[in-house]
Amino acid sequence: MPFRQLIIPPVYIILYGFTYLLAYSLRFDFEVPSEVWGRFLATFPLVIATKSLVNLLTRQWRRKHRYTSLVDVIYVTGDAFFAATLLLAINAFLPSAIVIPRSIVLIDLMLTVLAIAGLRSMIRSYCEVIQPRLHRRLGGMSQLTPRRALIYGADASAVAIFRALKSGNEEYRICGFIDPEGFSQSSIIGEAEVFSGQIDLARIAKKVRAEMLLIPASTPGRIVRELLVQCDDQHLLAHVIPGVDEIVNGRIRLATREVTISDLLRREPTKLDLESMRSYISRRRVLVTGAAGSIGSELCRQILALNPESLILLDQSEPGIFAMEQEFQTRTTGGTRLVYEIADMRDRPTLEQIFAIYKPQLVFHAAAYKHVPLMEANPQEAIRNNIFGTKALVDAADQFGVDRFVLISTDKAVRPTNIMGSTKLFAEKYLQATAQKSKTEFMTVRFGNVLNSAGSVVPTFRRQILEGGPITVTHPEMVRFFMTIPEAVQLVLQAGAIGQTGGVMILDMGDPVKILDLARDMIYLSGLKYPDDIDIVFTGLRPGEKLYEELFYESEVSAEKIHEKIFMAHRAPISPRLVKEALARLQSAVELSREAAAATLREITAEFVAIDEGTSSEHISQPTRKAA
Repeated sequence: MPFRQLIIPPVYIILYGFTYLLAYSLRFDFEVPSEVWGRFLATFPLVIATKSLVNLLTRQWRRKHRYTSLVDVIYVTGDAFFAATLLLAINAFLPSAIVIPRSIVLIDLMLTVLAIAGLRSMIRSYCEVIQPRLHRRLGGMSQLTPRRALIYGADASAVAIFRALKSGNEEYRICGFIDPEGFSQSSIIGEAEVFSGQIDLARIAKKVRAEMLLIPASTPGRIVRELLVQCDDQHLLAHVIPGVDEIVNGRIRLATREVTISDLLRREPTKLDLESMRSYISRRRVLVTGAAGSIGSELCRQILALNPESLILLDQSEPGIFAMEQEFQTRTTGGTRLVYEIADMRDRPTLEQIFAIYKPQLVFHAAAYKHVPLMEANPQEAIRNNIFGTKALVDAADQFGVDRFVLISTDKAVRPTNIMGSTKLFAEKYLQATAQKSKTEFMTVRFGNVLNSAGSVVPTFRRQILEGGPITVTHPEMVRFFMTIPEAVQLVLQAGAIGQTGGVMILDMGDPVKILDLARDMIYLSGLKYPDDIDIVFTGLRPGEKLYEELFYESEVSAEKIHEKIFMAHRAPISPRLVKEALARLQSAVELSREAAAATLREITAEFVAIDEGTSSEHISQPTRKAA
């Protein structure tokens, strides 16, 4: 048993005895009559036993003293009231000579609350203030002087971060808060003053002698960018601190980090309908393809948090599935059964076995080949995987009566100029055609690039910076949409909850980002300067690459806004016969040669684009849907 658990009960008992004695002394102005002392001595063991029993029942002794808060004080007060009530009830059975006066019980109650709450406060003060200073003087901790830091924000989350930093963290000394709204200015939190965000950061930093600024991880990217510029001007360090929700959920420890490119591109937090997401995932059997990929792995993490009955992780990468298995071994699964399947989704018999054994009710299809130049050079494999693999999965879902199927698509499927985009457009069309005749709800979620996905621009730039440059950009005017992986997956799950069968849900990607600006930002965040320390060279557009990406077809521009960051496009129905014929043409071309495969795919893509633009003879008219 820890020493704390051995020493705390005797201390409480001593305090109980002292408060009972003091109650009598106060009641009689410290001149207790001799006949009353007999009553005190006769009831002393009873009072101590009653208070100790209540403490034992409510586990008051087990509540950690160094983290005492208002909640603990409320519990202490409740315990004291409970004990006082018991004593008054016991009074009814005591001989009149030793009945405890009600005034004594009331005074003792108040003194007990003050004594126990005071003890807890003293222990917390010792742990947070005195103990660290003693350790520093005795050489038990680092001799480094804590950095004087400002926290951006003065809301409940900022205060929670402040308290967490004070508890055993000697790296920082919080000397002020910056309230962006200015509502709390001139207030004091702990020992730190709250300043208005309208005041120049330089003046605030000079007044409190701040050395760095701590920025909560939830701060929108545009604000982070502004703060970073101000910090650079004032030679202040800028670090990001995890949000209190991430700390409480145990996803990451309380430690600051340097600002990253993800922080600069972060948007306002998305308001999610968690109830709708939980209602269609909780206690359901869920299959995720591409589970080891950037999007697939994050899908698995967020789905697991929604408490499904089982989660089947499917990927053809053995190292990837092994990594996911290792990661999830350290997580609390909440009773969810985790299944790890290494399989090629083009293998229809294997897929049928998986569907027959695990009977998934929801499927999230994130598996795909995505690298544009590689797929330009390997059109047959792109078609086999992205089109015929999707077909096999869709057919299996239809055959085994899956409730809902969500396809992860890309902005490159809009007026595609490359093999990869064309295969994703075909996958969208096959899903749409199948949805017209299936009981399964098939829907597509389309969005642009995500930050830090494997092999994407951000990891590439990071590697080039570490190697000393140059950074290679294809064109100075190249722009792309970007979203963080967690936000993209949140919106995919939200779209899956509120979307309709046959629909295409398109995520609001915000403003496009120039790749050149992205490169410059990453150079700056690395502590280097362009072009003094590292250069940027332009290499020209790669095969199949566009200067800009689009998210909507012409027929989709009036899409309904079904969520603050989700649009739903109602496309013109497509003939299943046309899709079936296109599949047959592709199959023959793939078996013939890569040139034939690429040419045939381009022809089919032109037909599909014409349908979406309303210029094809295959176009079937439908009533115009009113935009929200």
